[in-house]
Amino acid sequence: MAPAVFLSRPNRFIAHVLVDGREETVHVKNTGRCRELLYEGAKVYLARAHHPVRKTGYDLVAVEKRLADGRTTLVNLDSQLPNAVAVEYLRASGLFSEDAVYRREVTHGDSRFDLCVEDGDTTTFVEVKGVTLEQEGIALFPDAPTERGVKHLRGLMDCVAEGYDAWVLFVIQMKGVTAFSPNDETHPAFGEALRAAAGAGVKVMAVDCTVTPDSLTVHAPVPVIL
Repeated sequence: MAPAVFLSRPNRFIAHVLVDGREETVHVKNTGRCRELLYEGAKVYLARAHHPVRKTGYDLVAVEKRLADGRTTLVNLDSQLPNAVAVEYLRASGLFSEDAVYRREVTHGDSRFDLCVEDGDTTTFVEVKGVTLEQEGIALFPDAPTERGVKHLRGLMDCVAEGYDAWVLFVIQMKGVTAFSPNDETHPAFGEALRAAAGAGVKVMAVDCTVTPDSLTVHAPVPVIL
């Protein structure tokens, strides 16, 4: 894992950084805006890319962030990791039996959910959302309007109406937050949909994570404020 200095982000897929004094073009493993994280001079961490057809030699996977209380924390930016750590967390949480079967990317109705957990006679659909935005100690989602996120919440409500269990799990890709809330300022419709989903019986959960430059591990549940 290589430390670097962020310079610019010409589009959502690539960034320019300084590595050992030389400028490199790197792949950003998160298509979110991340404007409060990726600014000129920010300390970032890169992973060596090994795909033979890739034009960039590194992936930008983490960034150092200063919290409101003055402490710094690492924020994971690999958008593929929250689903993986969600499965690890659920397996170890005791929320399901040891015999539960976890299936990834399952379509039900007109939605594709991140997880479907079959545990005896109970089927639970789980949508996982990675969270990288923090303001004054509160983790917020989304950092940009997401009609897809609203659609997923409506789909989870449909699952509950059909007799299934349905959960949405917000994986906060940093440590040091005190709670999670929907980002009503950025996308009011998502906040409305999340509150409606909770009222309809969708279980809303959030967990924070311990982050190192090359790992993401669920730390503990955090309160959800709707």
